[in-house]
Amino acid sequence: MEQNDKARILVAGSGPAGLIAALGFAKAGFTVTLAGPKAASDDGRTTALMNPALKMLDRLGVLDELRSQAAPLKVMRIVDATRRLIRSPTVTFRASEIGEEQFGINLPNTILIPVLAKAVSARAGIEWRKSMVEAWRLEADQAHASLADGSEVSASLAVAADGRLSPAREAAGIRASARSYPQSALVLNFGHRSEHGFISTEFHTETGPFTQVPLPGKRSSLVWVVKPETAKELAALDDASLSARVEEQMQSMLGRISVEPGRQIYPLSAASPVRFAQNRVALVGEAAHVFPPIGAQGLNLGIRDIDDLIGIADENRNDPGSRTSLAAYDTRRRPDVFVRSSAVNLLNMSLLSDMLPAQLVRSAGLNVLGSFAPLRAFFMREGLRPGSGFQALAGGFRRQAGR
Repeated sequence: MEQNDKARILVAGSGPAGLIAALGFAKAGFTVTLAGPKAASDDGRTTALMNPALKMLDRLGVLDELRSQAAPLKVMRIVDATRRLIRSPTVTFRASEIGEEQFGINLPNTILIPVLAKAVSARAGIEWRKSMVEAWRLEADQAHASLADGSEVSASLAVAADGRLSPAREAAGIRASARSYPQSALVLNFGHRSEHGFISTEFHTETGPFTQVPLPGKRSSLVWVVKPETAKELAALDDASLSARVEEQMQSMLGRISVEPGRQIYPLSAASPVRFAQNRVALVGEAAHVFPPIGAQGLNLGIRDIDDLIGIADENRNDPGSRTSLAAYDTRRRPDVFVRSSAVNLLNMSLLSDMLPAQLVRSAGLNVLGSFAPLRAFFMREGLRPGSGFQALAGGFRRQAGR
């Protein structure tokens, strides 16, 4: 596709969301400037990418290289590991129930980020200025960014992929409500004696989820949400002691555990903006939504932001940053982001709550999911692709009516 020089796209931020946005806009035929330092390659976390996100990465030409170094996610399981009076049954979600081979893949960020960065560097139509945006000047017809290297970039549309504190969001005058949780996530990878069978297990505890996600071989990643002081205590343990604690928390499900070097702690918070675009700036990724690490929603939601934004920009090619374009983006993203973030925050708060009604509601909901296959299939489809659960229900009704 020919490059469109009439409307430059400026992507601020060189994390995964920024790299994917730059690749996506370039593929759509826009001239792109990416502003951000060389992508970090020392992030010890992993990312679970669901099938719809993988389809986009396939269109961008990077999926094959990623898939060879990732583990498929074929089964997801929720286990109530609380010690409360009201406990929920174990709920198992199988991709095969909805005709899928897998829900997605899990891979280390040390693989994901370099592959994306290499693709950006090789892509025609992307100029990567490896410098931070220091100041914004947003005018009626253009967004102007002053970079730390002394240069300036002007664009029709500025894509804010600059993280949860997003200077671009602030410059656009978009207010965001934020709250901190009395929780931190301890993140690490570990080896184990038994095969994981490509099953991810999320143990629900009184302090938050303890989530094991498969990696290639007899290895898994772990996100363990606990009180901040507990996270520090766990991170300070020697390898043998921490391995024993992880094995105990997993109920020895994968046999002997051996934690790997590299432990990271992340305080948990939630944030949501009053709108997703304004004054030539559109928010994607953590600039648009922050919530606890439950249900593998983070980057997957960010990729949907990017996909929707590119689609709307393509419909408004002469001026993708116009008020009409940004209003359409805000309208399109609002329901998806609201539903996902609300569900995750409510589930997290229900885990922290000692109130019996909250425990009853959570237990009843999981009990229905575990025992009623059609509802479980609906939630699995909706978890992968918003609207697909309703489409499947409508298709089922049409088939019944045609009999």
